[in-house]
Amino acid sequence: MRNILLTVSYDGTDFCGWQRQDCGEIKNSMRTVQGEIEIALEKLHKTPVILYGSGRTDSGVHAMGQAANFISPIDSIPVDRYPRAINTFLPQDIRIVGAREVPMDFNARFNATSRVYRYFICPFDIQASQTRYAWCVNYQPDIERLNKYCACLKGELDCASFAASGDESLSTMRYIEQAHFFTQKVFPDDKEMLVFEIEANAFLWKMVRTITGTLIQLDKANAPLDSMEKILNAKDRKSAGATAPSHGLFLYKIIFDGIVRHDRNNPENLKK
Repeated sequence: MRNILLTVSYDGTDFCGWQRQDCGEIKNSMRTVQGEIEIALEKLHKTPVILYGSGRTDSGVHAMGQAANFISPIDSIPVDRYPRAINTFLPQDIRIVGAREVPMDFNARFNATSRVYRYFICPFDIQASQTRYAWCVNYQPDIERLNKYCACLKGELDCASFAASGDESLSTMRYIEQAHFFTQKVFPDDKEMLVFEIEANAFLWKMVRTITGTLIQLDKANAPLDSMEKILNAKDRKSAGATAPSHGLFLYKIIFDGIVRHDRNNPENLKK
């Protein structure tokens, strides 16, 4: 038996998020990324296999570098062959892009030290092929001002202002490693999009999208530069702006070798 860690890319448009959704005794009652990969793993191994993800993404959210591990009951498949073998049984909107063997006690959720998200924002009309993957804001954002707004998003913070109603977390404290804006040329027309990147030990429900929507709203209004800090300190969701749409958000990377900012044995700190 081996513990295999996968790197997973997916287009989240047609999924009800990452987490498998079971309704009573009906397994995979809704289409999810975890559910589809577990179906593929069962076909490959000819026995049910449980997949452990590093975190959950919501409906419509994409991933470039989601991480998930499973215990393989067979030793005959070389680890570098797993991506091609699993992809054979997967739909085209999920691809396994990497695989490696990890210690048997490794868990993608509990061993992750931080998660990195990127949100893509387009200030102009976008190509039809890009509409699933970026938020068109129809104005020219000021990247310098946006970076000044989000300068307060660093360190151990109470992020209650950015938690969606219904979040079940017992604590709203999260450790944000970094948050900043930059530009990046994207396929297919090589135009520059604005990218918001944020890294934290964990995230509250819809936290990244709420932060993104709030920052864009502040920039549009040319709000004072201390506005984001005031919203953060208010610890009240009503003080923040609208939640940005899900289709611009990507789980970009999972980091396993960073500084441990949480108790790995406390699942509460790792809900997202």
